[in-house]
Amino acid sequence: MNTNNPEFIPVTIDKSHIITIGERLYTESIEFVREIVNNAYDADATLVEIIVGEDIIEIRDNGAGMDRDGLRQYFNIGSQKKLYSPKSPVYGRDRIGQFGIGKFATLSAGKRFEVITRNDDFVGRVTFDKEEWEKSEDVWKLPLEILSPDFRKTDGTTVILAGLTKKFDPKDIEAKIIEGTPLKAPHFRVRLNGHTITPRSLSGHKIPFIEGTGFGPVTGEIIILPETASSIKEFGIEIKVKQVTVRRELFGMETWGKTMARIAGEANADFLPITSDRTGFIKDSPEYEAFQNVMQLVVADVKGILQKLSGKKEGRKVSRALKEALQKIYKALAANPDLSPFGAFPVGEETRGIGGAAATPKEPGGTDQTVQAVQAVQAAQAEKQKKKRKRKPKVKQLTPNAVIKRMKFGDIGVSICVDSFGEDGTEVFSEETTIYINRDHPLYKRESSKVDTHVLNLARLITQEISLMKDPKNPRQAYERQSKLLRDAFIDKSG
Repeated sequence: MNTNNPEFIPVTIDKSHIITIGERLYTESIEFVREIVNNAYDADATLVEIIVGEDIIEIRDNGAGMDRDGLRQYFNIGSQKKLYSPKSPVYGRDRIGQFGIGKFATLSAGKRFEVITRNDDFVGRVTFDKEEWEKSEDVWKLPLEILSPDFRKTDGTTVILAGLTKKFDPKDIEAKIIEGTPLKAPHFRVRLNGHTITPRSLSGHKIPFIEGTGFGPVTGEIIILPETASSIKEFGIEIKVKQVTVRRELFGMETWGKTMARIAGEANADFLPITSDRTGFIKDSPEYEAFQNVMQLVVADVKGILQKLSGKKEGRKVSRALKEALQKIYKALAANPDLSPFGAFPVGEETRGIGGAAATPKEPGGTDQTVQAVQAVQAAQAEKQKKKRKRKPKVKQLTPNAVIKRMKFGDIGVSICVDSFGEDGTEVFSEETTIYINRDHPLYKRESSKVDTHVLNLARLITQEISLMKDPKNPRQAYERQSKLLRDAFIDKSG
């Protein structure tokens, strides 16, 4: 075996495959716009102008521009320069660009790729013509044209994609810029056809967070959107690396049902290792595992806050419906005092429920002797009612979302508690003078979807229990009493 003259086998790649690789890595040709804007950010540009025409896209910036060496690096696939110089010299920006293959992907959407750049007195133009490049067999050389310093007055770079074979919608480009570029960074602005692109702004309940890991901090803000603003297209949390969205993830929220569409926001973790196409993460890395552990805790907190907010909103809805139902029942009982288990109504006294639920105006007329006589009867009935109370209500454990109101008749009345007692629990039940309504019951859920049926259902349940309080041993008469109360509660006699 001769080892004095070793042979070598060169590793080659057909240059036409570079375009194919670029197309596969960047499934959307529009990605090249994002990459070029991010290159401008890395070059300390303060303004990037994007102009979209019928068959041309032009992107120009006022960054540092490139000299000869810079252009060589620009067309060097997979250059490590930005890894060795991770900060920009002027603004100290964390550089975003990494692989630099996106420019080759553009040739799947256009025929010619042109770069014009100025750095100090150097002005150069490189033209990447797809047809000419493919004709030159295995020679990988792009023509560099040195231009007069007057050709471009200020430092910066202009990139032109001409001979477009695909249609680019400016709205799609704007959406990509919003998602994939650091628009929130200071001293950085992007304009599209004369219009300044602004970061997406969402309104709702904001939950900022910052958590530490062994690889760096995870920061961000989760937003619980109003139901009217929930989105089925862009739900989930944006994961950003160096202020650029890599992808959205749900972190288990897919089991929440429709409520997951109310969750938006972002999580920033610059230490996450990303895939070569910048659309995902290296999931078997310890960095990604640490990030997932943090986000599971964050999402658990969000779920708790969402439940509280949903409970408060639902509580307000229940409170309004319960108030209206009690007002109607009070009116019916006032018209039918013989059906009241609490005795006659006090004359000339304003009766109030919680939040004015059973408020009624004072009745004019009546002598002092009449008032005193009725009050005496009322007092006797109150004393009798107190003697009947032998035990306290059994139900003591209520949730924080319980809605409680009291309908009062002088010193006597009934308390209504609407709370969660489980889907298998009783729809309504009473303990002494407290009526419990189960908001988890399937029938209650169905009837509470609309305001009118919600009020009617509450009135039905409350009058049922009040009628049974009058005479628990005679349910048939209780049913008849309930029917009359409901009729008088919901029929407008003045009409």
